[in-house]
Amino acid sequence: MIGKNLTIAIPASIITDTPHLREKTAKIGLVGRAAAIFRVNRIIIYPDKSKITQSKEIDLIIKLLTYINTPQYLRKNLFGLDAKLKYAGILPPLRTPNHPLNSKSKKLMVGEYREGVIIGKQKEGMLVEIGVEKTALLRDRQWSVGDHIITQIIKMGKQIEVQNLTREEVPSYWGFSVEEKSSFGSIARNNEFDLIIATSKKGRRLSNSFDEIMERWKNADKIILEFGAPNRGLFEIAKNEGINLRENTDFVVNIAPKQGTATIRTEEALLAALSIFNLYMSY
Repeated sequence: MIGKNLTIAIPASIITDTPHLREKTAKIGLVGRAAAIFRVNRIIIYPDKSKITQSKEIDLIIKLLTYINTPQYLRKNLFGLDAKLKYAGILPPLRTPNHPLNSKSKKLMVGEYREGVIIGKQKEGMLVEIGVEKTALLRDRQWSVGDHIITQIIKMGKQIEVQNLTREEVPSYWGFSVEEKSSFGSIARNNEFDLIIATSKKGRRLSNSFDEIMERWKNADKIILEFGAPNRGLFEIAKNEGINLRENTDFVVNIAPKQGTATIRTEEALLAALSIFNLYMSY
């Protein structure tokens, strides 16, 4: 693993005020790009209103973020016709290490990492689509057709051979995973993280907590940045769930003091916060 294990938590209502699927898709594309630029490892989506009323938004966000993080050569195998992906063509390319441009087997190198999907089996093992003109062989029959895996090239020749790896075994940034949580409280009360930072215009100026955050950041392995919605900040979201935000985070910070707009959209706050922490915390 490279650097810190960084997670961001964003609310489902990030797209609620955007009526058309095309604009929703574009907005989620910005979130995916921001996460990839600043090497976010995991994106958590949480309902900031009734989960029942936001289930469609959550499903759409997860679908689009998973799609944009998937290499283009695997999308046909992993995503069928889906109305949620009607405007997927406007999603920006991530150009992360797990999205290689090479599509020729002769240019592959032993030791190279590529994502793959199991497309068949034979006596010797499983056949894997890895984005070149011929399939690779994985000598491990525990997998099923359709499984999405990470591979490493271990042999070249008439038959390309690969081995399976976990995301943690890849020594470079490998995109992000996406998951849903049942509520903001399920994140706030989670003991998984070494450092929890919430963002809010009601928080303390980041500059006033900068030295303390920097020291904590250096010693933390698992970090989460929490973001609220434009019309309901994290204090309001937490209060609605009976949670004291300050008691369930390490820091509540204002990343845009004296903001010139009445509200800051979640995707804007995301870019601002990640830019600042990337510059000063060296994760």
